[in-house]
This record gives sequence, structure tokens and C-alpha cells, in this order.
Amino acid sequence: MRKFLHHTIIALTISTVIFVGGADAALSSVAMADTSGVVKVSEAQSSALQISASEKRAQRSLFSSFRNFLPFRANNTDSDKLLSSVKVFPNPIVDQISLSYRLGKQSSVSIKVMDALGNEVMTLLNQELDAGPQSHVFETSNKLTNGFYFIRVSAGTETVVKRISVL
Repeated sequence: MRKFLHHTIIALTISTVIFVGGADAALSSVAMADTSGVVKVSEAQSSALQISASEKRAQRSLFSSFRNFLPFRANNTDSDKLLSSVKVFPNPIVDQISLSYRLGKQSSVSIKVMDALGNEVMTLLNQELDAGPQSHVFETSNKLTNGFYFIRVSAGTETVVKRISVL
């Protein structure tokens, strides 16, 4: 029974490594799971190193295709986003707001200034823009009183909010 459990642990460890795609995790797991001395670490290393690079790529591509079906996709990249790299400068603001961001595709963009309670103070931009890097400068002298505000940049269904302070 003890050997059966030992072999089951080893099989689960190896299948987990294949699923994750890393040989280092297998080596450390096999070294920890080896309590009876049946499998030596050096044997595990040599068998793990025999997997060719093309087999590893095939395993990674096979399992990466399953990631798209998971409901909790956590590996979104900036290329998947419609709105990314939003920067507001200088902060604190005196006379003007400089804003830069990247659009993933052509879309309607809205840039608004909100007060601390979420009320819209002013609309800076509301128009259709092309994909690519965007940069805008807006004059704010005598339009905003001193205090904290939020810049809300919306493109399609995505919204990014940045906090600013006005001097």
C-alpha cells in the first residue's frame, strides 16, 4: 500500500509538471515526495531533461488553448485592452492638464473631470479617435478651484480613473 501511494504521488507530480510546463517544479516535487528511495533525484532530472524543446512547446500550446475557456482569465495583456497606459501629468496641476494613453482600436473616447463626490465638473473631450497613441493638453486656468479631482477616461466599455490635485 505504501508503494502504491508513493507511485501515485509521483504520477500526480509528473502530470502536474506537464500541465504547468516546468521541469524545475517536477524536480523539487519528486525530491520532496521521494521518502522510500525508489526514485532518485538524479533519475528524475535525467528523465525530465529528455523532453525535447518541441515537446515542451507543444505542451504549452495545448494547455494555453484551454486557458481561453476559463472564466477567470487573469493573464490579460495590454494588447487585449482597448484603453491602456493612461498617464496624467504634471500632478499637481496648475494651468493645464497633459494626458497620454493608447487606444487598441478606433473608438469613442470621453475624458471628464469629476469632483471628490463623483459629480461631473467638466468634459474635456468627447469624440471618436483612431487607434494608437494619443496625447492631449487641456487648459484649466480659472476653471477648477484648488483641491482633489478625478480624471475619468472612457473608451468603449473600458474606463480608467486617475486622481489629480489642482493648485
